[in-house]
Amino acid sequence: MAEDESPLLFNRDSGILLHPSSLPGDFGIGDFGPSALRWLDTLFESGQNLWQILPLHPTGYGDSPYQSLSAFAVSSLFLSPDSLYESGLITKAELSSFILPKRAAIRYVDVQTNKLELAKRASCRFFNLADKSSLRIGYEQFLVRQSEWLLPFALFSALKSKFGGVAWTNWPSAFRDRHVDALSNAEKELSEDIRRIFFEQYILSKQWGSVRAKAQELGIRIIGDMPIFIAHDSADVWCNPNLFRLATDGNPTVVAGVPPDYFSATGQLWGNPLYDWGAHVSQDFSWWRSRVGKLMDWVDLARIDHFRGFQSCWEIDGTADCAVKGRWVEAPGKEILDIFLDELGAPLPLIAEDLGVITPEVLALRDAYHLPGLRIQQFAFGSDVMKDTFIPEAYDSNCVAYTGTHDNDTVVGWFNSQPGVSSTRSADEVEKERAAAMSYFGTDGSEINWDFINALYSSEAGATLVPIQDVLGLGSYARMNTPGTASGSWRWRISDDLALEPSLTRLKELTHKTLRGLAVNKINTYE
Repeated sequence: MAEDESPLLFNRDSGILLHPSSLPGDFGIGDFGPSALRWLDTLFESGQNLWQILPLHPTGYGDSPYQSLSAFAVSSLFLSPDSLYESGLITKAELSSFILPKRAAIRYVDVQTNKLELAKRASCRFFNLADKSSLRIGYEQFLVRQSEWLLPFALFSALKSKFGGVAWTNWPSAFRDRHVDALSNAEKELSEDIRRIFFEQYILSKQWGSVRAKAQELGIRIIGDMPIFIAHDSADVWCNPNLFRLATDGNPTVVAGVPPDYFSATGQLWGNPLYDWGAHVSQDFSWWRSRVGKLMDWVDLARIDHFRGFQSCWEIDGTADCAVKGRWVEAPGKEILDIFLDELGAPLPLIAEDLGVITPEVLALRDAYHLPGLRIQQFAFGSDVMKDTFIPEAYDSNCVAYTGTHDNDTVVGWFNSQPGVSSTRSADEVEKERAAAMSYFGTDGSEINWDFINALYSSEAGATLVPIQDVLGLGSYARMNTPGTASGSWRWRISDDLALEPSLTRLKELTHKTLRGLAVNKINTYE
């Protein structure tokens, strides 16, 4: 159990929420190359010491990073062609050939085709390097260190491609049920694909390692994200069916979601299989130990998405078509957090996403481990029963405050929103929220995003995080995700024609004035 006293994770820190996929660049999607390094310079120059990202894992259904093909692997879409060129693994002509037309939104099909061809060419040249080259020596060491998850993920990915991308429950039964002979033969047949996937994961680790090294040099901490649930169509569930509540055909008997909420009158049916907690207990939570350890190899801190699932989960029948009918079932949160404490030490480098239907039991679990919770400023002006906790005056030194998260509309979009669009609000409720915000800030709302940001930074919150869209004052078209929708999310990118400097200069001045970020740590020198 956690100690009674624990140092806090934050001390008037501040930063920006921006997923690497949204970074600008020539290759259709942000990556782990020069654009990420330039972004760190941008954060430093604007006085910020936090960079929050979303899960880095390979995206699955709906291109969502929260429906990932693996809880351990990283998406090959983040491979940087520039960095591969600098390493001598592609030619200058090849580098130019991977440039895609400039677009404001990610076209995942085009990017996936592009990055697969990139990986094939680079891996071919890589495996022709001398065995004693530094890259090849590092690769062999990587294979040993990551052996627990790497081959299972690579085999899963290769088989998924072989069978046309369908879910593993629709594969021939010998592969669905992991017959030893079938898998052994598949390893031989698909060895070239498997080796390419090994290469991708190795290069991704090296490229991100350069990003992390620069972040540490600049005094910037990276906040990652750990979705509490795992996608059903994933290497994790295929390889460990005993850890999840599945029928004999591999399909989930019960799935996760949330009851009706702000975003949907019928709740959110996520479809993730629920854990067989008894199986995890019998294995001393070894899978969770590996998972949290791997995540913390990549980031400095992590947000636990849907933290309340560690106390209880909304259990829905696996055949249901919406989330209205369900029930709360208890989860062994104390045991899991004790494991995390054992693995990571105190203070736990974790943030509890404590939004939604939150009970005293959930809050007690969060507070027992001194985890900072979330405060979403948009929720301060509506009918949420907890709205008084979302107003800036209520923030304290052990909370992380946002204008909105990746699930919210942008502040400008929220302020100008229409009833029934992306939420369950009526026309009257929309107007009341707008009026409440203008009254609270004493403004006409013409710069509502800066009204929000000024209040956020002036608060007592231990950390403040603002989506880059709100810093730039963008409308709903720049929204990252709309919960409850099957497609169309996760595509927004910073366009080359977006002028970042004026807004970030203004943010820098505010950061200095409110003694946040690098200012409070005296790392940055302000003119």
